[in-house]
This record gives sequence, structure tokens and C-alpha cells, in this order.
Amino acid sequence: MSKNSLVLRAPAKLNLFLHIVGRRPDGYHLLQSVFQLIDWCDTITLKKISENTIHRIDPIPGVLPDQDLVVRAAKLLKEFCQVEGGVEIALKKEIPMGAGLGGGSSDAAATLIGLNTLWDLKLDQKALCTLGLKLGADVPFFIFGKNAFVEGIGEKIQEISLENRDFLVIFPNQGITTASIFQYPELTRDHAQITIDGFLASPWSNLANDCQAVAMRICPEVKQALNWITQAVPGSAPRMSGSGSSVFAVLDPKINTAELENLLQNLPKGWIGRVVRGLNKNPAYNLISSV
Repeated sequence: MSKNSLVLRAPAKLNLFLHIVGRRPDGYHLLQSVFQLIDWCDTITLKKISENTIHRIDPIPGVLPDQDLVVRAAKLLKEFCQVEGGVEIALKKEIPMGAGLGGGSSDAAATLIGLNTLWDLKLDQKALCTLGLKLGADVPFFIFGKNAFVEGIGEKIQEISLENRDFLVIFPNQGITTASIFQYPELTRDHAQITIDGFLASPWSNLANDCQAVAMRICPEVKQALNWITQAVPGSAPRMSGSGSSVFAVLDPKINTAELENLLQNLPKGWIGRVVRGLNKNPAYNLISSV
């Protein structure tokens, strides 16, 4: 890091489970989930410029500036703190879009954290989380920066300690919009609530993603990816992450990951697969004051 530029890694996350436990009068769904950070990361480069503008280098094709979360995050912070001057933003995407891995939210969080440092704004974690929620329900989690038990619409975040594990993650190259899942009439919306202690008693089994059944109807590739993992890693009980379409399995520590890497070379055309490692903290965690 220099005084004028900053490079940040923005990690993806997995929903180890996702239960829909109710719905608010305004239509927002109430959730319970455990968010696990993983070492599948985008890279964001921020560089201060003298012009009073936000300049996005090599924008993602088909994504307008008002839909680009890193641009929106920079504008939100600039306006909130009345910053004079601008920034040049470069984003190297590795996390697939529309995959249920939180890539866009993580990018937005990294932009807020990075610019808070680069512009010397001294906002604390709580203030940044409040701003992040305006950009998306998952953004505060990435600013919080640790694995978490998440409730409400995503704003109730409590740190949880998870054993370091490897995961097999498959993206079947077919994104699903969150809206299409949550608008589906037959979506389960009354899952019984659990506690953190209940989760920790059996963290890798007997849990579900309530969005998965609907996703398999909307996107047959989800079922195909689940079947692929079941065959590649028998007994692994794969499930979908978030609102899809990525699916994952927790890997037994004894498994030969080198053999899995070889299997991943023969994925169906266009699919993306990785063996990833769980993280305990967002790589940008130490850039922000928690006070």
C-alpha cells in the first residue's frame, strides 16, 4: 500500500446453510445462515486521482455504472463524507457473477474499506456497515470481516468460530437472480429457527438451503452440479450456496485433493470448479477499526 493506492483481495463466501424463517410486512424475507469466508477472491485496486470523479477501469461488459457495486460503493462513500477528489478503480473478477458466492457484495465492501483508508475518513466498522447495507444485505458481513451466524435480512451478524476446512465448489455457468428465487410461490418460508449452539452441535450435517428446491426447478444445472459432486465425492451431502447457482461440499480432511483437482479438469464445458480453503478473516480486516 502507498499513500495514493491500495490493492485489496475480496473473498467469496459460502452459506453453510440457509433457512427462511419468515417474512416481514414489507416483503423482505427473514433468514438464518452461517456465512463462511473462502479463499476464492477478486482483486480490487484503488488509486487516488486529482479529478473529482470516480473512474472505473475496464468495466464489466453489460453492467451499467449505476448497477456496478464498486462504483456505487465509491459514490456512496464520497457523497456521505463529502470527499473532494476522486478515485480510479480496477477490478479483477475471479468469483463468478450470479453464483451465490457474494462476489459483488464483497467487492463493494472492499471498496468501502479501502477508500475509508485511502481517503483517511476514519469511519468505524459500524458506520461502514450502515452504509454497506444500502448497497446490499450481504455487504455488512464482508465489512464485519469474520465468519458469522447471520439473521434478519442479513443485518444481524454474530461472530462464529469455525474449524478450518476445505470445500469443493462448482459453478455450473448458469446464474440465478435472487429475485426469481424469493418471488417463487412455493418457496419454503417457515423453517423452524435454530440457535448458534444448535448449529455448532452438528455444523457439517443435517442442515439445508431452503432456496435449493426452487433453484433446481428454475435452473436444471444446479441439480446436475449436485449430482456431479455426489459422484465425485460419495457421501459428501452437497448443497447450494445462497440463492445459487453454485453448489459445494465440505471435504473430509483425509480426502486426496490432488485427485479432485484432476477430476475438475473434466468438468462439463463452461463450468468452473475449485477446491477452496475456509478463511477466518477477510484479508482486508485489519484496515478497519472495530471501535
